[in-house]
Amino acid sequence: MRLKTITPLHLTEGELMRRQARFDRLAPPPLTIALANLPADPEVPRSLDSDEACRASEAAVYREGLRTDPADFDGILLDCVLDPALEALERDAPVPVFGLLKLSATYLISLGHKVAAVTRNRAIATEFEARIESYRLENRFHSVEVLDLEFQDIADDTKWNATLQPVLGELERYGVQALINGCSAVDVQNRRDHIVVIDPTALALDLLALAVNRKILSGTETTRSATNNGKVPT
Repeated sequence: MRLKTITPLHLTEGELMRRQARFDRLAPPPLTIALANLPADPEVPRSLDSDEACRASEAAVYREGLRTDPADFDGILLDCVLDPALEALERDAPVPVFGLLKLSATYLISLGHKVAAVTRNRAIATEFEARIESYRLENRFHSVEVLDLEFQDIADDTKWNATLQPVLGELERYGVQALINGCSAVDVQNRRDHIVVIDPTALALDLLALAVNRKILSGTETTRSATNNGKVPT
């Protein structure tokens, strides 16, 4: 299955290459990933630090999604835990569209886990909470905690994981069993005592690969018409 993965920001060449290498490492067969950068346009954000940046990201991701050629790709995977423009692209894109948060959160909650999340800043946390509500998962979700990290810290796995540790200790007291790391591009340490730390990118890729291997999703045969406007038929 050939997936076009769309960044939520305009990234530097170095960060784009780092993320592509991460996808290459994480994607199980039969998935292949091509990461698409958003254009270097004044209206395209370089970091998600405000509600305005989140709205601009949605608009830019939507435009890029519409440019997807179904001859080249079987689907779109949004490279952001906020699933920007997911519903609009599910409706309008020429191929099926998948969201990291929708896939990972619904799966974890279906297993009966008490789930929480962390995000880099308050703006992302607010958007994350709104996303959880839009998926009607808020009653099964404990909280979204803020790490107060900068954009450049996304590439610093050591600093990110060190900042995460005291948060895990606090959430453990409340019986949280699974913590979604609210960033699509960080390699997290996957366990602390009774809490599993979830990399939403890795989990989403595993779930999509499982669906293809089980023939729940098809690869090159997947088309908009065959999947009920981008949705798996029931």
